[in-house]
Amino acid sequence: MNDDVDYKVAVKVVDSYDEAINHINGYGSHHTDAIMTEDAETAITFMRRIDSASVFWNASTRFSDGYRYGLGAEVGISTGKIHAREPTGLEGLTIYKYYLVGSGQTVASYVGENAREFTHRKLDVDWVEGFERRRDRDA
Repeated sequence: MNDDVDYKVAVKVVDSYDEAINHINGYGSHHTDAIMTEDAETAITFMRRIDSASVFWNASTRFSDGYRYGLGAEVGISTGKIHAREPTGLEGLTIYKYYLVGSGQTVASYVGENAREFTHRKLDVDWVEGFERRRDRDA
């Protein structure tokens, strides 16, 4: 069986939140990491401190995909921070970090016959400020 398509999860029990973040940053893939919690402060700290291209709060890591990000078909994946080889301008040296805040969504709802549509938009404020405004409005 191919390990890449098997249902496996790695778990490490740690003594502190800082130890967890340090472990992920030291041994993780730097591709996609997620936290499942109802505590907004914990989630925001996690998302800011994890050194990965994508960090999710209460959403499936299967959302980490170029097509799902609105970038079109994926032609490659890079977790490096400098990737340009040719002469390039500022945009070619820019790296991105994607944030996804959910409430338990899975990819299954966005595929198939009755698939939900993806919505992509540029945020005009820091994502944390936008989240806090929505939370306060909905309270």
